[in-house]
Amino acid sequence: MEVILLERVNKLGQMGDVVRVKDGFARNFLLPTKKALRATEGNRAVFEADRTRLEADNLERKSEAETVAATMTDVKVVMVRAAGEGGQLYGSVSSRDISDAVTEAGVKLNRSQVVLDRAIKTLGLHDVVIRLHPEVSETVVINIARSDEEAVVQFETGSIVVSTEANEDFDADNEFIAEVADEEASEEVAVEAEASEETAEVEETTEA
Repeated sequence: MEVILLERVNKLGQMGDVVRVKDGFARNFLLPTKKALRATEGNRAVFEADRTRLEADNLERKSEAETVAATMTDVKVVMVRAAGEGGQLYGSVSSRDISDAVTEAGVKLNRSQVVLDRAIKTLGLHDVVIRLHPEVSETVVINIARSDEEAVVQFETGSIVVSTEANEDFDADNEFIAEVADEEASEEVAVEAEASEETAEVEETTEA
């Protein structure tokens, strides 16, 4: 299917570009999220007639996103999670967890703005990209530790604290619950990554 992009779409093109994509990708993502229109003669005329307003709206949203990005420069988020001595989490951290944590830190996000191709499963400092606008992204540091005290040490040293007595007796029941949570988080990330995979395939097809 050929579509007209109504905004910049990563790996596809800029506003106004006409690109060919898979029908499913268009119907399930681009069209319902109003990122594109079917490239019919009627829609081409509508787009050209409305292009000035669309570009102005895009510039306004971009400016707002840049303002938010400026406030995120020093944002460092602490997430306390149970983990084993080697730093492996009992469970994982998903894009939803991160969006909730960043929102609590003062910057309102939704999980679709968190660029995460797989759930995080280890302690430590993790750089995570937040896409505030198709043309504006910011990186935040997610500090995953077993306690607030360990988080301070990790921020100061940049190294994972891999052993505490408090976690040596983590019981089997809690481990089972964490494994279930891990499976649910992995399914969530897989769904969120589907659109990105479709886009990558489109890029490969276009290059070919």
